[in-house]
Amino acid sequence: MPGNSQNRSKRVTAKKGATVGSGGKNRSSLKGKGKTLPADERPWHKGYSGTEKLPSKTAWKQDKERKAAAAEGRIPKIGKPGTKDTTWGRGGHGKPQQTRTAAAARGGRSGPRVAPGRRSNPGREASELLVGRNPVVEALRALVPVTAMYVAQGIDIDERVNEAVRTAGDRGVPILEISRAELDRMTGGVLHQGIGVQVPPFAYENFDDLVAAASEQAAPLLVALDGVTDPRNLGAVIRSVAAFGAHGVFMPERRAAGITATAWRTSAGAAARVPVSQVVNLTRALKACQAAGFVVVGLDADGDTDLYDLEAAVGPLVVVVGSEGRGLSRLVGETCDLRVGIPMASSVESLNASVAAAVTLAEVARRRSAG
Repeated sequence: MPGNSQNRSKRVTAKKGATVGSGGKNRSSLKGKGKTLPADERPWHKGYSGTEKLPSKTAWKQDKERKAAAAEGRIPKIGKPGTKDTTWGRGGHGKPQQTRTAAAARGGRSGPRVAPGRRSNPGREASELLVGRNPVVEALRALVPVTAMYVAQGIDIDERVNEAVRTAGDRGVPILEISRAELDRMTGGVLHQGIGVQVPPFAYENFDDLVAAASEQAAPLLVALDGVTDPRNLGAVIRSVAAFGAHGVFMPERRAAGITATAWRTSAGAAARVPVSQVVNLTRALKACQAAGFVVVGLDADGDTDLYDLEAAVGPLVVVVGSEGRGLSRLVGETCDLRVGIPMASSVESLNASVAAAVTLAEVARRRSAG
C-alpha cells in the first residue's frame, strides 16, 4: 500500500574526503616568533633605555641588515633611500644625467636631485610614457634611462624609427610590438606616431648649479616661468630656449607645470639638452639672479620698455614669462628690473606665453649677434 513500501529511498551523503596537508612545507609558519621583548630592549619603543633609538621597527630591521652586510662584506638587501633612484634629466656641466646608482659609482651624489628646500613628493614619482618619433629618438640620444619601448604593428618605417629601434636594441632595452589600439589606450588618445618609450621621472637641475653654469657663459641668458600651468606651453618654451641659445629654464615647483610626457613631446626632445630647475620661491630665485649680476626683465603687455629698445639684451639676462591668464604676479612684477612689452597691432591684446617667449628670445639673439 502506498506509504508502506519496504523500498523507501534513503538519503545518501558522501563522506568527507581526507584533508590535503602541506606535506611539511609550511612547518616554519607553525613556529612561534619567540617571546616579546620588553620595552627597554626594543630600540623603536619610547621606553627603550639604550643610547641609539630608531624611529620604527622597520628602521631597526634595516639597520640590523646593513650592519650584518658590512660585517660579511656584501651588499645589503635593503639600501638607503635614494640609492636606487632612476630619475633622469640634466646632470652637472651640461651632461645628460644617467641612473643614480651609476652616478654614485663614479663618486657623484646619490639620491634624487631636488632644488634647495624642496621636499620630494612620492606621489609624483611615476614613470612617464614618451611618445612621438622625434622625442623618442632624442631621449635615446640623450641617454635617458629608458626601461621599455613600444612599437605599434604595421606603422610606416622611417629613419627615426630605425634609429630608435637600433639604439634601444644596442642598449638592451626591451622592445614590445603591440597593436595600435593598445598604444592608443596606453597614451590616452595622444598622437604617438606609432612609437613610445617608458622612462622614469624627470630629475631637475639644482638651481644654484643652473645659475653657476650659466654665469660661465659670455652672455648668460635664462628664462623664468611665473605660474605657467600648461605643459604644452612649458615644452614650447624649452624648445625656443634651445633654438635661440638660452642656457636654462626655472619655474616654481607648485602651481606650475612640470616636465611631463606632454611637455617633453612638445619640446621635441629639447628637454634633454636644456637644464630645467624647479624652485620653492620664484621671487627669491629672481633676487638671487640679480645678486649674481643678471638683469631681470618681465614680459608685460603694458610694459614701459619696448622690446626693440631693450639695451640690456646684450648682457646677463633673465626673461620672466607670466602665466597664460593673469600674466606676471604682483611680487614677481615688483622684483623685475624692467617690464618689457612686445609691439603689436591694436586689435590683438596679448600673445600666448610660449609665443611671447619665442619672440623675445629671437630678438635677444638678433641683438647679440648684431653686437
